[in-house]
Amino acid sequence: MSQYTSGQHGDVVVITGASSGIGRATARAFAERGARLVLASRSRPSLEEVATECRGQGAQEVLVMPTDVSDEDQVRALVQAAVETFGRIDVWVGAASVYSYGTVEQTPSDVFRQVLETNLLGQVYTARTLLPRFRIQGSGTLIVIGSVYSKITSPYVSPYITSKFGLLGFTEALRQELREVEGVNVCAVLPATIDTPIYQHAANYTGQQVHPLPPVVSPHRVARAIVGLADRPRPTVVVGQIQRSFIPVHALLPRLYDRCIGPVMNTLALRKGPVAPTPGTVFEPDPAANQITGGWRSRPWRMAAVAAMTAAAGAVVTRARATAAGMPGKPRPQQRPRFSRRAR
Repeated sequence: MSQYTSGQHGDVVVITGASSGIGRATARAFAERGARLVLASRSRPSLEEVATECRGQGAQEVLVMPTDVSDEDQVRALVQAAVETFGRIDVWVGAASVYSYGTVEQTPSDVFRQVLETNLLGQVYTARTLLPRFRIQGSGTLIVIGSVYSKITSPYVSPYITSKFGLLGFTEALRQELREVEGVNVCAVLPATIDTPIYQHAANYTGQQVHPLPPVVSPHRVARAIVGLADRPRPTVVVGQIQRSFIPVHALLPRLYDRCIGPVMNTLALRKGPVAPTPGTVFEPDPAANQITGGWRSRPWRMAAVAAMTAAAGAVVTRARATAAGMPGKPRPQQRPRFSRRAR
C-alpha cells in the first residue's frame, strides 16, 4: 500500500484545481510536508501565486502546468509533464470543479455539458491516463473530490449533482476493478458546504444572488482529510457533519426530504435580486477571484442560519432514525390476523 510519509521521501503530488478553494488549501498542506508539487488549473497567473505560497511553506519543488481537465489531451500532457519532471506520481488529487445554479430548463445546454465534462469526464480522463503509470510504479493513490451532493440532491444545481453522483459511481466501479492490484488506492472525499469562491464563480440563471447552504466548513478541514488519505487510504470520507446527517434522511425518508429541500434552497440559497444571467467561470477562469476561501464563514447571517439548519437537521434525523427503527412517533395499529381455513 502506497503511503505518504510526511514528505520524508519528497513524494510527488499532482493537484488539479490548485488555483482556488480546496485545491489551493491542499497544495499548501502538502507543501508544509515537503512534497514535490505539480499544480494544475486553467489559470497560469493564479498557479504562479500558489507556487510562490507553496515554496514559502516548504515544498521541495513546484511545477506549474496550466490544464483544462475537460480536454483529455491536456490531461495526458499533465501526466507526462509530471513523470518527465519528477520520474513518478505518488498522489493525485482531482479537485478541479465548476458549479452552476438554475433549473434544468433555465440552464443553457452548453453550460450543463461543460459542468459534466469538467467535474466527471475530467476525472475519467485522469484515471484512464494515470492508472497505467500507477501499475508500472506498483503504487499510487488517486484521491477524487466528490461532494455530499454525490449522495443527496436539491433543486437548482442539477448539472453539479449529476456530475457528482456519476463521479461517486465511477470511483466505486474503479475501485472494484483495481481490487486485486496491490499498492494502488482510489479514495473519494465528499465535502459538504465549504467556504470557497466556487459560489462566486458559479454560473447563475436563477435571477437571484446565490449563497452556500449553512453551515459552511473551512477548506483547510478538507485539505487535512485529503492529506490523511494520502497517509492512510480509505474508500470514502465525508467532511461536514451536519450536512452529512442528511444522507440517511435522503435514503430513508425521500418524501420528507423532497418536501423540505425546496423551501430550504429558496430561503437560504437564493436571496435578493434581480441578477443578470452569467456563465461564471464554467468556460473561462477568473484569476482575480481565485482565493482559498470565499469569505462565507464571516457573513453576519451565518450564526442564525447555522442554528436554523442545525435544528432542522436534528428534527429530520430524529424522525429518520425512528422510522428506521420501526417507531415513526406513534404506535402502529396492530394488524388483524389473517383467517385461514382450519384443517379437518
